[in-house]
Amino acid sequence: MDIEARSNVWEGYVDWRNRPALRGRPGGMLAASFVLAVEVLENLAYLANASNLVLYLTKFMHFSPSNSSNIVTNFMGTSFLLAVLGGFLADSYLTTFSIYLISAAIEFLGLLVLTIQAHIPSLKPPRCFMGNTESLCQKVHDGKAAILFTGLYLVALGVGGIKGSLPPHGAQQFDESNSEGRKQRSAFFNYFVFSLSCGGLIAVTFVVWIEDNKGWQWGLGIATAAILISIPIFLLGAGTYRTKIPTGSPITTVFKVVTAAILNKCKARNSTNAITSMATSPSHATEISKGEESNNKNKAQDQSQTLTESLKFLNGAVMEPVRANLRCTAREVEEVKIVIKALPIFMSTIMLNCCLAQLSTFSVQQSATMDTRLGSFKVPPASLPIFPVIFIMILAPLYNHAIVPFARKLTDTEMGITHLQRIGTGLFLSIVAMAVAALVEIKRKKVASRFGLLDSAKPLPITFLWVALQYSFLGSADLFTLAGMMEFFFTEAPLSMRSVATALSWASLAMGYFLSTVLVSVVNRVTGTFGAMPWLSGINLNHYHLERFYWLMCVLSGLNFLHYLFWVNSYKYRSIRPVQ
Repeated sequence: MDIEARSNVWEGYVDWRNRPALRGRPGGMLAASFVLAVEVLENLAYLANASNLVLYLTKFMHFSPSNSSNIVTNFMGTSFLLAVLGGFLADSYLTTFSIYLISAAIEFLGLLVLTIQAHIPSLKPPRCFMGNTESLCQKVHDGKAAILFTGLYLVALGVGGIKGSLPPHGAQQFDESNSEGRKQRSAFFNYFVFSLSCGGLIAVTFVVWIEDNKGWQWGLGIATAAILISIPIFLLGAGTYRTKIPTGSPITTVFKVVTAAILNKCKARNSTNAITSMATSPSHATEISKGEESNNKNKAQDQSQTLTESLKFLNGAVMEPVRANLRCTAREVEEVKIVIKALPIFMSTIMLNCCLAQLSTFSVQQSATMDTRLGSFKVPPASLPIFPVIFIMILAPLYNHAIVPFARKLTDTEMGITHLQRIGTGLFLSIVAMAVAALVEIKRKKVASRFGLLDSAKPLPITFLWVALQYSFLGSADLFTLAGMMEFFFTEAPLSMRSVATALSWASLAMGYFLSTVLVSVVNRVTGTFGAMPWLSGINLNHYHLERFYWLMCVLSGLNFLHYLFWVNSYKYRSIRPVQ
């Protein structure tokens, strides 16, 4: 291969025939468009199940509202946490292309199990009339419960693999060596969130209406068909894809560098003590040749030119290792530094996603107690996410085609609005959202008290559109934060770690859902100990102190925002390029 041809090769990537990928051939927005189309169907299949699941568990599986909420948050948290596994496998052993196909097949199998259970009455607990006590209804148990949770967690495993492989697969189709490729990649992340919203719009309107009015077996059947159709659509784009070659475990590299730094630090300390004790011996000086001294000086100069001063403790990993398998290069050390610097940003987004978890749990249950009619049409409570979804679908193109170009001219940088500024905007909006949610719940309970309906299961004479306010604020926060996080982790991460780094965006969602479960349990335990009744306990939502829980989350979100600002002020991007 001549020099000109070699310069046109995209190092580390292959095409669909496993040949070295060439710059300018396939890839680009054409390849990414298949990924965006697949994401519409994938999120339709997932969100149609997840957005309404809390009501399915309450009405048909006879769990209490708090238990249903915890099951949903655990399910969604596991789904997103498994994205890290998908990203890890894509970086280490398989390609993003292969991980998607395997994961889609697993999710299809899980949805098929849930569809069969919803269709066959004998696989569900017997129907009952809901009263004021849980004892009137028999919860799903034994084999029926096993079928339910097997289906749910097969779906979770499939969703995790897809979330961990699909965004980096789309993002790696763009040539980051030129400005136009980087701008297109940034647009891809915006439109990825737009595609999420398109799938979500269909899920929370059409599919949720089908579930509530025609039966869950039909809604789950649509979700099953959607994920099945996504597979051939993904394969249609195979001839246009560029795929990164797996380069081994990035997590192993992190542990190797940290371990080598610790051991070499101990070794250096012991060597210093030994040299000090031998310094008075004239014969010791003759044991080091001039050539060795010269080589050591040259090595030190090379390392000083390569290694940065940040996280200086890790620089010790490039010393002669105690064990041969712990030998580290300066490049590996710098890559691990990048990962460690990004971790505080990742930790700061978990509280936001804990707030987002309420959209699939308590907010849906709030809506179910209110008047959900729009004229003569009765809106399913799980369709409330339509408000943030529509807002995102309007804002995402506006952000990409109007706000970002204006910001680029204003700041004279390629990013215009930095990733961290986007994330920070989302965190601030989550504080506002929780305050609004608390005020809405206070109003809802006042209406229930005024009309004497605190102990009744009848709908309250207050429109469910009040709850849409918190949905809108949290939906806006999700747009800013999720797109900002995915682009931040992908662009800042080393090439060998990009899939697993992008998966951190979903892992943050997972941690947020798990934190929601923990908060509900802790709040109930603490308030049950010091009060007459736990805040979030019982079968009737009107007896909950949900407004106090929302105020607590508002305070925690405020403290988290301050924590985020502390780390952002000291973070330095790998590069902020001027507009070209």
